[in-house]
Amino acid sequence: MEFLVEFEVDVPAGTSETEVKDRERAEAVAATKLADEGHLLRVWKRPLSTGGTNALGLYRAESETELDGLLGALPLYEWMTVTVTGLERHPNDPAAAHETGRPAARSRS
Repeated sequence: MEFLVEFEVDVPAGTSETEVKDRERAEAVAATKLADEGHLLRVWKRPLSTGGTNALGLYRAESETELDGLLGALPLYEWMTVTVTGLERHPNDPAAAHETGRPAARSRS
């Protein structure tokens, strides 16, 4: 299954800069491991109207329960607000057509 995961990180007031940097480094290592294992497929930064950013990630897991375990192990998890959207294949998905060797359905005008 694939999931679109939106992360918003809110560092608690009073957290030392050292702890923030340590967790950010650990988060980068964790993301690399998830990518190597085939769980993290893509990640993007999305600008917010407030001037900050949040992250969007495309994940693959056997179930939402497995995904919850993967996300819960992230070093920044306790500072995150996470929104998970389960995704299903669309019949016109070009990636699905590429995997089967068939062209995606196209509309005619």
